[in-house]
Amino acid sequence: MFGRRKQRFQVEVQEGRLSESPTRDAQGVDRRAFGEFVGPRGELASYAFGWVSNADPREARLSVGIGHGNPGGGTFHASVFLHDGERAFALVDEPFETVPQGGPHLIASDARGHVDLPFVWAVVDTVMERDRRATWMGHWLRGTIAIVTGEVAARKEPVLLIAHDDDGMWQLIGTTDADPATGKVEHLHHHIDGDPTLLDAIDLVPEERATRSHLGAPWTRHRRIADH
Repeated sequence: MFGRRKQRFQVEVQEGRLSESPTRDAQGVDRRAFGEFVGPRGELASYAFGWVSNADPREARLSVGIGHGNPGGGTFHASVFLHDGERAFALVDEPFETVPQGGPHLIASDARGHVDLPFVWAVVDTVMERDRRATWMGHWLRGTIAIVTGEVAARKEPVLLIAHDDDGMWQLIGTTDADPATGKVEHLHHHIDGDPTLLDAIDLVPEERATRSHLGAPWTRHRRIADH
């Protein structure tokens, strides 16, 4: 069972800590992002989602906990994957993380029959939309490709311009103008791995760009992409 849901309502998503640790074989990084959800009537939920950078096939995991200390409370666990090019979710038995608001770990069959499952899916949809780390995870799942200047690819310059073209391609440019002769094609998520300040500009829609004056400066968004 998987779901892709578009429900939207006024809530608060509070990003928490990000845990990064090497895998046992030291070939990848296990990333886990934590946070809290507050609903419009004060409903509380805790969440965690994460992925292993060198996983093959690419599949992420998430946990949502509700009702800590109350009858019927529990922690729901799901896998996150692509289905027809879109992010989708499937309830699973194996626990991923323990989160503050959660109760007992629920296996998939118990989670499917839980009265609060629609609320849990609403939490998931909202977190995936509003937590910047979820967008990062989405680029990892999709293997998003970016055209990168040679200087940015060599880590000689920080990214000062991010562009999302109308054909779906992304561009990462530093202080040096883009040169087709030295440009590289790389995965976008690798650059987010090394520069978390990109998190505020990786949700651009097609034909949108974001610029900043220097590393650490705030991003300014522009609707049209100029030629470079």
